[in-house]
Amino acid sequence: MNQRFLCIHGHFYQPPRDNPWIEHLEQQESAAPYHDWNERITTECYAPNGAARILDDKGFISQIRNNYAELSFNVGPTLLAWMEKQAPDTYASILAADRESVQRFGGHGSAMAQAYNHLIMPLANRRDKVTQVRWGLKDFERRFGRQPEGMWLPETAVDIETLEVVAEHGITFTVLAPHQAARVRAPGATSWTEVPNASIDTTLPYRATLPSGKSIALFFYNGPLSRAVAFEGMLSNGEVFARRLLSGFKSDIGQPQLAHIATDGETYGHHHRFGEMALAYALKQIEADKAARITNYGEFLALHPAVWEVQIAENTSWSCAHGVERWRSDCGCNIGMDAKWNQAWRKPLREALDCLRDRLAELFERKGREIFLDPWAARDAYIDVVLNRTPAQKERFFAAHLHPTQIQQRISAWKLLEMQRHALLMFTSCGWFFDELSRIEGKQILSYAARAIQLAEELSGESLEEPFLKSLALAKSNVIEVGDGRMLWDAAIKPKVVKLEQVAAHYSVRSLFKRYEEHDNVYCYQVHRDAFELFEGGRSRLAVGKVRITSDITEESARLCFGVLHFGDHTLNGGVKRFVGDSDYDAMVSSVGQAFERADLAEVVRELDRHFDKLTYSLASLFHDQRRAILDLILASTVREAEASYRELKHRHAPLMRFLRRMNLPVPRAIKLAGEFVLNNTLKDALAAPSLDLEQVLRLLDEAKAEALEVDRDSLTFSVTGAVARATKGLSQRPHDLSSLQALLDAVMLVGTSGLDVNLWPAQTALWAVTERHYPGLAQKGRAGDARASLWADRFAELANALRMRLPT
Repeated sequence: MNQRFLCIHGHFYQPPRDNPWIEHLEQQESAAPYHDWNERITTECYAPNGAARILDDKGFISQIRNNYAELSFNVGPTLLAWMEKQAPDTYASILAADRESVQRFGGHGSAMAQAYNHLIMPLANRRDKVTQVRWGLKDFERRFGRQPEGMWLPETAVDIETLEVVAEHGITFTVLAPHQAARVRAPGATSWTEVPNASIDTTLPYRATLPSGKSIALFFYNGPLSRAVAFEGMLSNGEVFARRLLSGFKSDIGQPQLAHIATDGETYGHHHRFGEMALAYALKQIEADKAARITNYGEFLALHPAVWEVQIAENTSWSCAHGVERWRSDCGCNIGMDAKWNQAWRKPLREALDCLRDRLAELFERKGREIFLDPWAARDAYIDVVLNRTPAQKERFFAAHLHPTQIQQRISAWKLLEMQRHALLMFTSCGWFFDELSRIEGKQILSYAARAIQLAEELSGESLEEPFLKSLALAKSNVIEVGDGRMLWDAAIKPKVVKLEQVAAHYSVRSLFKRYEEHDNVYCYQVHRDAFELFEGGRSRLAVGKVRITSDITEESARLCFGVLHFGDHTLNGGVKRFVGDSDYDAMVSSVGQAFERADLAEVVRELDRHFDKLTYSLASLFHDQRRAILDLILASTVREAEASYRELKHRHAPLMRFLRRMNLPVPRAIKLAGEFVLNNTLKDALAAPSLDLEQVLRLLDEAKAEALEVDRDSLTFSVTGAVARATKGLSQRPHDLSSLQALLDAVMLVGTSGLDVNLWPAQTALWAVTERHYPGLAQKGRAGDARASLWADRFAELANALRMRLPT
């Protein structure tokens, strides 16, 4: 029996990124060309690990494997929540892998739970530790359909109280870095042995006996091997990776030993391109050679219970050499963005948020006692609503936790609970991890703080913002233009705060460009349209209406009316106010409508200003993603006008340009730029067509080469990637359709001809699925004389060859 066990743990995590007011992840320009970092890293890492390619000696794909099924892994709950909606195929592959691992590893699933939103547990009070664990467990059970055995501690940050809390909740093990062990004791021994400088034997599991009398198993991963995987290029070759993993075993010692590593899961594909392929190959090779038995922590612990004891080094983590100081002081840990920078801002940021947390807790207890049977029990159970905001679930929650006499306090109850949810989210560890306060991570946790403050002030009438900002002002940015935390708040956080009036403003501005239904939604708000009129004249438009807006989250609701005037292009003005009565609304519609019909726009503005006190809303009032969409719509007509002018210029001077090229004379820059503009726009339009015309695109590329016109390769890569994606979807939906097969073949051939760096992994994965489900049967029909099946099989083989995939013989 093989005594050598191998376990690879991947910690797959992204911080929560939603706009707290609309519960939506808005576009992040730094992730371009992707919409946001979740989407980008899913494309580069999370999705490929669910279908990792293994190549044969000719470089053709011979196998596709779900890496998650052979790993130990945890995925952050907030990341899984995003995946469930935005990347359902990847989400499904992760859940399927855990089910497969239960069968593979003796009833022990490979997925571990995680403390909910990745706050640093030793820096949290006990009450917050408990909620983090309970929310993490509930989220795990809802998704994976079983109770977890292990729980990942964010940044492996640990203290005794944290271990007590997780052990109280039935967790049997967690994973730590080797330097987090202080001393060990052998079975039957009475004295402890110090293990300084990460010298603990990582091939054994250990048992930590806690002050309460409970115990928990601890695994200490192989530090040097884990660092080599993460930082030393070990994933450049699958064979090398396999050999290095096996070096984690000691010489044959006649007893079971576990070689195991732990890294960020993003190592496999995001930090190291094609890292998921090296991982898949190494696992396959080790299994084939029977060099070790692949396992997970739960199975190994069941087979070989911990008999050695360990005491931990408290207040330590895997990513800070100074314990947990990275999340509360200028300890020197950073990612090296600028050697002149410091992280002294971390301390005042932590202190400001700690003080805010305590103020919010006092308010929650004071107000919560009036509404809930037990406020903190209600907070712990609130995760059931966060995971499922259906009316039935809300009623079940209230029946269990609300005082029967306080049912009319529903809105206050939801606000109290949301205030506490954001009070937890504002401690997400990434806010301190990096080098500068004003990065997107710092802004994100401050946005959560702003939402918590807003709800607290609405509930209490007390001012919490000013005392918080006095403390936050002590956090000095490294960027001169940013200044300090208070200045950052005023510039980047305060403007994001949303009330129902801002939702109505968004609705009113967008209604100029999109027709809403009578019952519609704006992100997490329901909008019921009571009245709406749209006046149009030339390039100008006027929209007036009255609506009821209701928050899906807090159930807060209000009737509002609006009027907004669009002058054309990006210029518009509008106002919103609480609805006070039909006569007031009708008077507004009449006065602004009559002025618009007279084409007296100045009078329209005056009337709007009179009815709404002041016109404070514009295109900037749209939420970020919709603002981008509307601007694209407005710009499209401008671009079309410019393109028509450039096309005419190019056409008129084409003979002269050809003559200049024959004479090897330079083409005037203005005319060349016009030609490049027309060419790139024509390419973009051709590649956006529902059906790809390969000959047209190739002809345009030939034209660019012949006329020495520069192709925008970034834009072309993005457009070709979209064309491949549409063709891939078409084949997945209609695998027997020859035209769908040809469409994908054309798109793949274009990639090869253009030399673009297009990620063909999605097409390869889809074709692999079609190969397994459809190819053998249709190929057999073709060999039996079915002409159409034979043609399909031939074309399919051509596509497989273009995608460098080995077909079954």
